[in-house]
Amino acid sequence: MSPALAGPLPYAEPEFPEVNSAQVELGQLLFYDPILSGSKTVSCATCHHPRFGTGDGVSLGLGDGGIGLGPERLADTDNLPEQRIPRNAPPLFNLGAKEFTVFFHDGRLEEDPNRPSGIRTPLGSEMEMGFASALSAQSMFPVLSPDEMAGHYAENKVAQAVRQGLITGPGGAWDILSKRVEDIPDYRARFDIVIGPEPVSFTHISDAIAAFIDFEWRGVASPFDLYLRNGTAMEDAAMRGMDFFYGDAGCAACHSGRFQTDHGFHAIAMPQIGPGKAARFESHARDTGRMRVTGRSEDAYAFRTPPLRNIAQTAPYGHSGAYATLEGVIRHHLDPVASLRGYDISQAVMPGFEADDLRIMTDAAEVDAIARANSLAPVALSDGQVADIIAFLNALTDPQSVRGALGIPQTVPSGLPVDQ
Repeated sequence: MSPALAGPLPYAEPEFPEVNSAQVELGQLLFYDPILSGSKTVSCATCHHPRFGTGDGVSLGLGDGGIGLGPERLADTDNLPEQRIPRNAPPLFNLGAKEFTVFFHDGRLEEDPNRPSGIRTPLGSEMEMGFASALSAQSMFPVLSPDEMAGHYAENKVAQAVRQGLITGPGGAWDILSKRVEDIPDYRARFDIVIGPEPVSFTHISDAIAAFIDFEWRGVASPFDLYLRNGTAMEDAAMRGMDFFYGDAGCAACHSGRFQTDHGFHAIAMPQIGPGKAARFESHARDTGRMRVTGRSEDAYAFRTPPLRNIAQTAPYGHSGAYATLEGVIRHHLDPVASLRGYDISQAVMPGFEADDLRIMTDAAEVDAIARANSLAPVALSDGQVADIIAFLNALTDPQSVRGALGIPQTVPSGLPVDQ
């Protein structure tokens, strides 16, 4: 099969917002500053670090209560985490592109013009107004998660506010953090340039972080992009892999568009490890994905199609990070149910915390439920074809976007340590 016959290739160039340099530089500092976590120990970069492809290099990470970075991060014995973060930290590449309107593995935050705020979120009618984009709103939910950034019950004012349901408005978690940032003279001076003398609100903080994420990790100069733009051939294996990807392998049925995502939700029998996505009062460890958002049984165990730009740099893979290698997750796609039933947790990366991570996978009824929901038919590929697809996926790497445009600041205005 020739590239010309390999299915509809995504020739359209992505659209990105205009850049406000002062806002981007402010967002860079806020992104790396632990000031936004309840106990001032965790920054956005703790789980989304350029050293690990804007993730954290593990299947399921540790936020509050962890020490260190990436696979070397361990539980703090003096402040043990309550549990692992339930889902794999998604990469941040190209999220500022206008096509990205749905966020999180289950899509629980998305643009919605029918809502007063223009965004549908778990907060419903309590959602604050004024976010510049869905990306801006998305960037501010991790600060509300006890496992990610807020902290354990009663250990700090932010955690206390979250546990009491005080999120928005005066005295809410976002208000506490906004005042904490505004009280730092360097931040106040930088906000003066971006927004003028008005009080700093949490939407101002999140807009700046979103502007930074957008500018810092635009990945549009991979060998695949160069092939689309001017016909510069990729390596032979990558060219063959592209043919399979857009042809007989059927990958592009879901991984479509310039960034290889249809932004939809699909159940593909991905193994469920870790604590699951349950409320604290629930005792199970399952994660039903999109169904938790919509309540529809047909959405059970469906998760958002991940974009594939820089995919070779963003392991582990899957909503629970079940597979540590590209080959592992590709072979799962070849026969999802068989892969689910034969899953071995040695394929994951789970350091730093003692927990029963196989509660679901050792429960036959739970595994059966995941298998029944699967919508992906098996496909037969040879070892050589799998290797060629991996070569194509490597050709989606844009080295400059992996490095980032501005990089990691040496210091931040709070004076707190920066994860390097």
